[in-house]
Amino acid sequence: MHGVEPDEREVYLPLAERVGHMVVVGTTRTGKSRFLELLVAQDIRRGETVIVFDPKGDADVFRRVYAEAKRAGRLAQFHFFHLGYPQYSARYNPIGDFARITEVATRIANNMPSGGDAESFKQFVWKYVNGLVRAMVALGRKPSYRALHRYAENFEPLILDYLMHWLDREPQAAGWRAEVAGIEIDNTRLDKALKSRGGELVKLLDYVKRKQLYDSTASALASVVTYENSYFQKLVASLYPFLEKVTTGEIADLVSPDYENLDDPRPVFDWMTILNNGGIVYVGLDSLEDPAVATAVGNAMFADLTSVAGKVYKHGLGYGQVEAVRPRRLAIHADEFNDLIGDEFIPMVNKAGGAGYQVTAYTQTWADVEARIGNRAKAEQIEGNFNSRVFLRVVNEKTAEIITRKLHEVRLTTLIAASSATDTNDPSDFAEFASRNEDRIASERVPMLTPADLVNLPKGQAFALIDGGQLYKLRMPLPDSASDPTLPKDFAEMARDMLQRYRTHQDHGTASGLTVEGKGSGF
Repeated sequence: MHGVEPDEREVYLPLAERVGHMVVVGTTRTGKSRFLELLVAQDIRRGETVIVFDPKGDADVFRRVYAEAKRAGRLAQFHFFHLGYPQYSARYNPIGDFARITEVATRIANNMPSGGDAESFKQFVWKYVNGLVRAMVALGRKPSYRALHRYAENFEPLILDYLMHWLDREPQAAGWRAEVAGIEIDNTRLDKALKSRGGELVKLLDYVKRKQLYDSTASALASVVTYENSYFQKLVASLYPFLEKVTTGEIADLVSPDYENLDDPRPVFDWMTILNNGGIVYVGLDSLEDPAVATAVGNAMFADLTSVAGKVYKHGLGYGQVEAVRPRRLAIHADEFNDLIGDEFIPMVNKAGGAGYQVTAYTQTWADVEARIGNRAKAEQIEGNFNSRVFLRVVNEKTAEIITRKLHEVRLTTLIAASSATDTNDPSDFAEFASRNEDRIASERVPMLTPADLVNLPKGQAFALIDGGQLYKLRMPLPDSASDPTLPKDFAEMARDMLQRYRTHQDHGTASGLTVEGKGSGF
């Protein structure tokens, strides 16, 4: 089908269309990751902020992002985050930044089982975590997986610290320390839940009750204390395994960074800083090794980026900075995004375009997205937010129909040659036969494309709906790293450079990158 047009031409997508987001669908080994490399290379050279999510960890994708950053003179802006290589990775706190305190509880609770009877336990986990985070923020402590793990297992120290912090600032609690010291508790009259609690905590709660003092955070924490311990453990049983996974081994230091550890040269980044500095971030989540942790970190990153989009939309880039920040778009490339998406992804593609976010998502079939999100309506909601669609070879007919059903039918005209000959039996007629030749024109309405057209596409070719729903047939170049002098030979070479750069970054700061302007994203 590629030969129907005698002269090929370059196809461009206007940059203004990128904020309408793009989905790229194609089965394995059809050129999907190579297409990602082409788009990422252009985004980097235009000087945009670029974030590449690679759940499985494609070495070629990583090498391409690194090489293009180096080629564009922006290596100082490059950040490497990889759960599979924590010793080389930069560090990131998935729950350390938020616009609303409730966001942290949502990011944690979204990793709990949901639906049916599990939904009530998920909601209790949300309430419990939200109370802990509210206390931590009031005490000036930055939330992290490691801190939540510590307080979730033993919340009494945190509740004690918060109650004392609150009472010290409560006008109606003047002289509370002396009054609390004089309180005597009769253990025989205590509820079963309070009998297992420390005496100091019980006295403080009794004092607050006698004085009829109220604080919303203190009330939320006190309600947790009133649960009998064995019953409470059942309610939060799903929380502990999750926190254990993200706080075990080297990954704990990666996603719960110790900001006071001066002996760790690995930088700590956050998304607002990345946007203000025009960073380039490669995120490898090692989902084949540990899908639970990969999904948790990926979902939290999407939720964090959505929260940052709200700040950018309201205040613009450079909010809180001394110097003005040059406006940049944010290009997010999510390979195998069906491994990452959750409820956090929907508001990103739905509303973050106003903040300059341009999301390009890559997946093998749309059924993968529906299976991951667990709801057909939500999957269709996500699909409806991608204004541009690129379909390489697919093997799933329903996936192919996502693009074919959006195309109108065309009238196909066929020229039919007809001929006939008839013998004559009239002896007086010198003609022995009569013949007739005619051309008949027939027309019928047929689909412009059928699913079979997508199933039979060669590697590196695609059908695309772009630029206002215009249909294109694409043939893309497939990058070859064999003779590229900028690409590092192996991971060790990149690791040595990154370790050196971490020390340089700590000593000298971040350099500005080269900006190359362009009019469009070329295919």
